[in-house]
Amino acid sequence: MKKLSTTLGILCLAVSVFAATGAAPAAAKTFVYVSNAEDGDIDGFVMDRASGALTALGKTAAGKMVMPMAVSPNKKFLYAAVRSQPFTVVTYAIDPSSGALTQKMAAPLPDSMAYISIDASGRFLFSASYGGDKVAVSAVNAAGLVDAPAIQVVPTGHNAHCIRPGGSNKFVYATNLGSDQILQFRFDAKTGKLTPNDPPLVKSQPGNGPRHIIFSPDDKYMYVSHELTGNIAQFAVNKTKGTLTEIGYTASVPAEAGLLPGFSPQVLAADPKVAEDGKPRTWAADLQITPNGRFLYATERTTSKIALLSVAPGTGQLTYVTNYPTETQPRGIRIDPTGTYLVASGEKSDRLSVYKIDQSTGGLSLLDRYPVGKDANWVEIVDLP
Repeated sequence: MKKLSTTLGILCLAVSVFAATGAAPAAAKTFVYVSNAEDGDIDGFVMDRASGALTALGKTAAGKMVMPMAVSPNKKFLYAAVRSQPFTVVTYAIDPSSGALTQKMAAPLPDSMAYISIDASGRFLFSASYGGDKVAVSAVNAAGLVDAPAIQVVPTGHNAHCIRPGGSNKFVYATNLGSDQILQFRFDAKTGKLTPNDPPLVKSQPGNGPRHIIFSPDDKYMYVSHELTGNIAQFAVNKTKGTLTEIGYTASVPAEAGLLPGFSPQVLAADPKVAEDGKPRTWAADLQITPNGRFLYATERTTSKIALLSVAPGTGQLTYVTNYPTETQPRGIRIDPTGTYLVASGEKSDRLSVYKIDQSTGGLSLLDRYPVGKDANWVEIVDLP
């Protein structure tokens, strides 16, 4: 009888809380967002955590050539960069119950930005301009909005393609595809200011074209995809100094693919005829690592494949395993925070693919495909507890 009374008391308390707040506790949700550059909007989906199935939430207007996106650390906001004039970053509030996006602000960016990311405090947004050879820092106000022009613009080498903070939030790194280098900055998390580290950069192997950056979950290693060869470089990260030391390169495109290295914009400008031989060239894009750090995935757009590489415990060394056909010209991939699913978009596809990740081997099994807009290129996944 005492147990029954206790149970009834708890039930009454729960009902009282509901009545007082007017709402039940929010259920855990996982939302998937895909930017559609040609359509100028963002597709939203809710993901069933048990099956990986997606249910469409509808489309949200953004602007022509909307591409890179980033999510605030508190998961309340989605930021999207529009790469058509006027160049802007749009802040959207994420409804935690429905996943609906509500535009709150649009602020100017200094150029067409190919990549954006957020620092760990959520107070600063970094952006990189491929065509403008620059990176920038924009402030995020106390309400979570980017509402003003960039507070700092830094000239770089050719084709700044990616900019990301390290795990300590004390250092920031940016790739320059055309200059085959990775810039190293010190970052002041109070002011948002970037200053060159010592040394200010490390060189990648000539002709590789560094593109995107990811870090191992323990922040010991940085992995860099290379657009022109498909090679993935591994660097050791000095956590005290923030400097990088090259460890080695691993091919993510097998020889049997029959691809030759691609050309940087500088090579093409010097000799436009160099690419007229009709031979297929490597055109690598995104890379992601599982939350447990065991598997890494990289996309290649000429063959429309996703490569699987295993990550050795301790050393972080990569080993190519296999590849999987995916959406045509795959630009973006994302892994959900549980490491269970991988979502892939294709620039020349009208579908989005969802894969189940084998937890033992890293193998991908296609679960289903879902309609998306034209030139789907960037994927973000927001997991709310």
